[in-house]
Amino acid sequence: MKIAFVGKGGSGKTTLSSLFVRHLAAQGLPVVAIDADINQHLGVALGLDERRAAEIPAMGDRLPEIKEYLRGDNPRISSAAAMVKTTPPGSGSRLLRLGGDDPVHALGRDVDGVTLLATGPFNDDDLGVACYHSKTGAVELYLNHLVDGPGEYVVVDMTAGADTFASGLFTRFDLMFLVAEPTRKGVGVYRQYTDYARDYDVAITVVGNKVQSDEDVAYLREHVGDDLLTWLGQSAAVRALEQGRGGVALESRNLGALDRMRAAVDAREQDWDRFRRQAVEFHVKNARSWANRAVGEDLEAQVDHGFRFPVPVPG
Repeated sequence: MKIAFVGKGGSGKTTLSSLFVRHLAAQGLPVVAIDADINQHLGVALGLDERRAAEIPAMGDRLPEIKEYLRGDNPRISSAAAMVKTTPPGSGSRLLRLGGDDPVHALGRDVDGVTLLATGPFNDDDLGVACYHSKTGAVELYLNHLVDGPGEYVVVDMTAGADTFASGLFTRFDLMFLVAEPTRKGVGVYRQYTDYARDYDVAITVVGNKVQSDEDVAYLREHVGDDLLTWLGQSAAVRALEQGRGGVALESRNLGALDRMRAAVDAREQDWDRFRRQAVEFHVKNARSWANRAVGEDLEAQVDHGFRFPVPVPG
């Protein structure tokens, strides 16, 4: 399953995404974690020191190589340079399997059994001339070409706010966890997300964070209703992790919240036809809006209408 953690800045989405990744990995489950936030803190949240986290190769800096690999011998794609972030796979494209032996997963680093990938931060060449979508485009291509099987998890820590909706990336997930504090600003981002996603069949559920009282829970229920899945409170274990200390067990109530989150993910049924249809829809939209002019080709011709994903089956 492909899972996104979203929310306003400071909501704790990176902390919660790291807790969820650790929770899955502790059960021996295959997990790829992707830091797609401009602030790039997921590696540290998973236990790396800042030097080791900064040494993870940036997917955004390897975009030409990633495109060349994924393109394969797809005859509809004239060159890697003609691929854009929304280019969908077709006959001849190379597909990815979780943790596979390929140049994309080779950019990852093993962190306690988790494969950690990172889009990378802005560098000096980006400042003033590029937006962060030039980095997250690598994640969109990765997800577009990934065939994830039963019991496999990809967890993406997204940029703060509603920036996810600036591309088709928001449709690439089986479930989005919106991390919301019990504040007006916290639930404000929820309203933005549900408004933007309303017409796109995107599954969003709310995870409350920094909850201190029954009044906080009631506040979240008042503003997000049945979309509130669960919530986490203050945690000595999280504070210890943030201070670089281990060995403090997560509180049972917070552990229960992570269990409920995994159950919600596992209850989702992957719809590969919808996944494919949405990829094509946003590729055509991008082609007509800007990509045809930018590349100098009719990129709608990249769509292989007869292509279907080779859906993995259990066992």
